Amino acid sequence: MTKLWGGRFTKATNQLVEEYTASINFDRKLARYDIIGSMAHVDMLASCGILTHQEAAIIIEGLNKVDYKIECGKVELDVGHEDIHMNVEQLLSKEIGPLSGKLHTGRSRNDQVALDMRLYLREVVVDMVEQLVQLQQALLTQAKTNLDTILPGYTHLQRAQPVSFAHHMMAYVFMFQRDVERLQDSFKRINQMPLGAGALAGTTFPIDRQQVADKLQFDGLCENSLDAVSDRDFVIEFLANTSMISMHLSRLSEELVQWSSTEFNFIELDDAFCTGSSMMPQKKNPDVPELVRGKTGRVYGNLIGMLTTLKSLPLAYNKDMQEDKEGMFDTAETLKGALALFAPMIETMHVNKEAMYKAVAEDYSNATDLADYLVGKNVPFREAHAVVGQVVLHCINKGCYLLDLSLEEFHQFSDAIEEDIYEALTPESVVAARNVPGGPAKNRVQEQFLSAEKSITASLSWVQSLQSAVKLDG
Repeated sequence: MTKLWGGRFTKATNQLVEEYTASINFDRKLARYDIIGSMAHVDMLASCGILTHQEAAIIIEGLNKVDYKIECGKVELDVGHEDIHMNVEQLLSKEIGPLSGKLHTGRSRNDQVALDMRLYLREVVVDMVEQLVQLQQALLTQAKTNLDTILPGYTHLQRAQPVSFAHHMMAYVFMFQRDVERLQDSFKRINQMPLGAGALAGTTFPIDRQQVADKLQFDGLCENSLDAVSDRDFVIEFLANTSMISMHLSRLSEELVQWSSTEFNFIELDDAFCTGSSMMPQKKNPDVPELVRGKTGRVYGNLIGMLTTLKSLPLAYNKDMQEDKEGMFDTAETLKGALALFAPMIETMHVNKEAMYKAVAEDYSNATDLADYLVGKNVPFREAHAVVGQVVLHCINKGCYLLDLSLEEFHQFSDAIEEDIYEALTPESVVAARNVPGGPAKNRVQEQFLSAEKSITASLSWVQSLQSAVKLDG
């Protein structure tokens, strides 16, 4: 088989080398982006007088046919042609003959693959922001529905202080907001146009890089040809950002798994997002959050793999960089799949308010409020802390809770405690008393609703402004 680069060689490539070095088995995902980029490139070559307009029209028509046949599965992509770029060119040759050889004028596969990856990744980022916003909206809906639902807040996985379920959900809303903002910020570094850098040093042809950038709706040009073909920082940044998102999803997954257990019984996931046991008919397993939690490891692995691949590479392009795509594709598909499931799973989740309230009523998470109560009665905090510790120990030994004690029993530890202690220590009062910005008091959580809604609206506007730009049809 004649290689497009074979003029300098006297022997055919070893079959094992062909199979080992080929990337077509995974970079086929770039076919659409490769063809879109090629169309913009050919259009520019005609504008610059490097091709005639008639030649460009024939090539673009042929590329459209190739695009259609690849999309419909009417052609086989051949490992002998190594990668998606050479496969497209060979398929174009079958459509229009020798004129296809002019497609590659003024460019290299090095700047071509950098272009394809940026086109692919900017679309993924916009889609992922939209998915994160949908998850935020689902969490916000649950928060609004459960503004008055109280559950234990935990530190060290020990009950600490009561909070509202709305407050807990809003923590994740803001967590995912930071993820949204990181992706949005990364977009400006992804959306720089590398084509025209050639193999490493540009080209002698009088090309117009800005025309291609404008056609493909890039924000600007990669300013150094060496950097343009060797840079994969934008991929690393994507993998780092998605690792953070995966970590956040995994933390939420862990809580869903715990909360849906019989021991907690705080929530029930909809049957559509659970599976059963092949042996134990009573089981309802939270497989979706478990698997999302598990897949976090592979997302982390893709980040570490990419960092390791690039750590010792000299400028400019090296064959090692063929390893830049599989992890990127895997992470994008893994995370988009997880996000597609998470929003509807959260939306349909049943919250067991009674079980949550029972848990709060049967613990000592109001102990801090007893200490704060004593401070309000002019007892120094350290003394109040010690007094409350003694009260809690008394309750543990007696097998009861703070609100079960009589006023006389409270007086055994401090005469400062009065009848109003019973109102101060109710779960509702404990939550309402934390009326500071960012706190769980109802009015403060409602402030968080407004802030989140403003951010979500801005994110949706950002997505809508870019969707047509990143989903180019050529």
